[in-house]
Amino acid sequence: MAALDLPSDRTDEELSRQLLVIVDPFARRTDGESVRIAKDVLCAGATAKVCLPDGPEDFAKALARRGARRPVVVGDDRALLRAVTLLHRERELTDAVFSMVPVGAGVSLARSLGVPSGAVAAARAALYGTERRLDLLVDDSDGVVLGDLRIPPLAEAPGAGGPDRPWLRTCRSLVRTLAARPARPAPADSGAPARLRVEADGVTLVDLDQPVERVRVGPATGTGLARVEVRCPRTAGLSTQARTVTVSGEDFRYRSDSVAIGGPVRRRTWTVRVGAWGLALP
Repeated sequence: MAALDLPSDRTDEELSRQLLVIVDPFARRTDGESVRIAKDVLCAGATAKVCLPDGPEDFAKALARRGARRPVVVGDDRALLRAVTLLHRERELTDAVFSMVPVGAGVSLARSLGVPSGAVAAARAALYGTERRLDLLVDDSDGVVLGDLRIPPLAEAPGAGGPDRPWLRTCRSLVRTLAARPARPAPADSGAPARLRVEADGVTLVDLDQPVERVRVGPATGTGLARVEVRCPRTAGLSTQARTVTVSGEDFRYRSDSVAIGGPVRRRTWTVRVGAWGLALP
């Protein structure tokens, strides 16, 4: 990774506030005022390079050329997931500390992670916040989950994703998983029970002879494990914690972090990576 040439008399605090501010194009179109406020606060408190990518390729190039600057994502949950996914696949996630200024309608993931909702508060957290190391779910196709995943995926509310963005459809390939065999069209998600085997650390929770209504996997805060919840018809829900979760059976799809849909696949394994990425929080 290239490093910027900085004066030798800079303090550690000053070095930590060399920022690369990447403004998601959808954020610029939907809430230009919040974007302007965030840029003003960040540029007043740090040496900031502001990037305005037009699409996913520009976004990836800007992040790759960050040098010693700390990345600040101005955008929605999709933009944050995209940035973390890129560095994970380049195996550069461990050394990066992200900040985020949530702009847009889809920011529930950011809120759940502890990012302030207002542009001013989030920008100040980017400047003066403390790095928190967070766990990550990584699947066997190198996809990542920052929060939780659901099987089957919840239906997206009309308009929840904003206007259609052709470039975003391309970018989703960063977080969608690819089946090992040629993909076949899957039936639309109807909410009907599926025949799935769910295993937690090699122990079978539900087998193929029992219909499954829902599987949810998310972080069990402070444990280094994932929380696994399985709901089946006519039986009490199952809940446990595990380091590795495997789901297999008939074709299924899953929604990661409420924004990325993967599948259809017949088998997928998710593993917890403890403290795999850093986020600056108040």
